[in-house]
Amino acid sequence: TGEDIIFFWVARMMMFGMHFMRDETGAGRVPFHDVYIHGLVRDAKGQKYSKSKGNVVDPLDLIDKVGADALRFTLASLAVQGRDIKLAESRIEGYRNFATKLWNASRYVEMNECVAEPTFAPELNQETVNRWIVDRVANVTNEVAAAIEGYKFNEAAAALYQFVWHEYCDWYVEFSKPILQDGSAEAQAETRATLIWVLRRILHLLHPFMPHVTEELWERLGPDDARMLIVDDWPVVYEGLLDADAAAEIDWAIRLISDIRAVRAEINVPPKVELPLFHKDASETTKAWIDKHRSVICRLARLDEIGITDKFHPGAVQFVVGEATYGMPLADIIDLDQERARLKKEIDKLGDEIARLEKKLANENFVAKASPEVVEEQKEKRAEAETARGKLAEALDRIAAG
Repeated sequence: TGEDIIFFWVARMMMFGMHFMRDETGAGRVPFHDVYIHGLVRDAKGQKYSKSKGNVVDPLDLIDKVGADALRFTLASLAVQGRDIKLAESRIEGYRNFATKLWNASRYVEMNECVAEPTFAPELNQETVNRWIVDRVANVTNEVAAAIEGYKFNEAAAALYQFVWHEYCDWYVEFSKPILQDGSAEAQAETRATLIWVLRRILHLLHPFMPHVTEELWERLGPDDARMLIVDDWPVVYEGLLDADAAAEIDWAIRLISDIRAVRAEINVPPKVELPLFHKDASETTKAWIDKHRSVICRLARLDEIGITDKFHPGAVQFVVGEATYGMPLADIIDLDQERARLKKEIDKLGDEIARLEKKLANENFVAKASPEVVEEQKEKRAEAETARGKLAEALDRIAAG
């Protein structure tokens, strides 16, 4: 319940419950022991909903537009204890896209003829990427269960969103494609079984937050004799699912690909251009990982080769992952002087914007007269500008280092 009706509603229920409900000794019986107090739901500007202001929203209209599951997941993800909820339609649309992402992942599983096997033992997986995703889903299962039990619904929703969208849909699906296309028969069978086992575990964990789409997909993906998801047992983590070695290896590959993509985006390298990547000071373990995952790294990071060097050429943009230093030569791809000038111009522009916002927020008259929502909006703009300036400064430092 919201904090504004604790006395008018919660206290009344307790008092009337203890008055009318009695135990065997005649003493009043407490009707409930836990009260979850959530923030008030406000509009996108932080104002309370009011008919006189005309900012009220009919939940049924939102459900017709974006779906009940998207609205439900939005409210859960924003339910930070001690903080009111700013309900913007754009946020709900974002979680509608999340439901679509889940649906598309299910289509990928179906297209690859993945069938739920009751006897499948994920702890016996041999492929590193399959062991990694099983380790991740085991950790997420523990995180979500602990968050729900602690009434931290936003933390449970955030953990699920990160795992489903980024780790399962973005990374695991991409890592599974080469195996399903060119892997051995054993590796393909293991990957198909893992794909659907993890997806069904995801449906379990998401069910309290998105009951409609998860129940629909559960029926589509499960065996005909499976119980409905709403009455099935909550998943448990058992011995053998956690795998620190597989987690370290695949997390390294993801970090390397992500850093290459970030560098390309920061320095405006055209998406279709394939670049060479060189590394130095890599350990034997890292070299082995590079050889093992070379094809998927090249495909996902848009590289044409990965080589070893003792010294980077001038014009190579450098970055570090783990103990190794990596460099991509860009002198023949982009005009480095022009790119330095562009970055400096953008940094100066953001600096002026930050100075303007700081001056505004330092004005006592503005802070006193403006509504708290407006002041908070200006602070958010300043934080966004500072973050953007920091990223551009990193890009400029990389070019300078090259």
